[in-house]
Amino acid sequence: MNTFKSVIVWFLAVSFLVVMFPISLIIWTLVLPFDKNRVVIHWILTWQGILLMRLLSASGIKIQGREKVVRGTTYVIISNHQSILDTLLLFCLKYKFKWISKIENVRIPILGWYLKLADYIIVDRGNEESKIEMLDKSYRCLKKGISIMIFPEGTRSKDGEIGLFKRGAFQLAIDANVPILPVLIDGTGNLLPKHKLVLETGQGLRFRILDPILPDTFNTKNPDELAAKISSMYTWELKRLRDNNHAL
Repeated sequence: MNTFKSVIVWFLAVSFLVVMFPISLIIWTLVLPFDKNRVVIHWILTWQGILLMRLLSASGIKIQGREKVVRGTTYVIISNHQSILDTLLLFCLKYKFKWISKIENVRIPILGWYLKLADYIIVDRGNEESKIEMLDKSYRCLKKGISIMIFPEGTRSKDGEIGLFKRGAFQLAIDANVPILPVLIDGTGNLLPKHKLVLETGQGLRFRILDPILPDTFNTKNPDELAAKISSMYTWELKRLRDNNHAL
């Protein structure tokens, strides 16, 4: 997609968010007394995210493995991270969860407002107290039956490959004794590379839900060991996904 088409698509996307935010705010205000966990605003964001992702990805999205998600189960949901579009793409999971978001996102107009409306969990990655508070809030959500969504790499991959997984998500899964739901995505880094705004054409997106990892299969209480184990699994699964795609 050339620069002109990218400008048009981004204009439509931003216009959509600007129009939808006041409507979302009104709904949030009306349901707030009955929706302490901000479930309604999360579902509004889910459908907005799906619509925006369909707009931005002209080549479509291939989703596999929906049947592996057991509805009503509390998960620590993890995903690899290739692009700023990953957040929109992961709404295609259509599941109730709380995002863990870096504090920089709160300062972005509209996006930051939505993060606050949905009461998502914010972390300042350079502040140890903030990290501890994030883990505490996330743990309390999990014990209340609310899933958590997190990028264990902590930042976008520069080359689309799997980066080092940090221990936080795995510490939560161990402490709260809940399964991990791994989601593998590929193609967003090609559609919108890091630090760029021009959308590339012909980039199909792949979204694969892997088998949930149950607590009795962790085989360790060490979050660093679990992080390394699952990071290796992701590297292998990404290679397999790409090999299968090339074979088609």
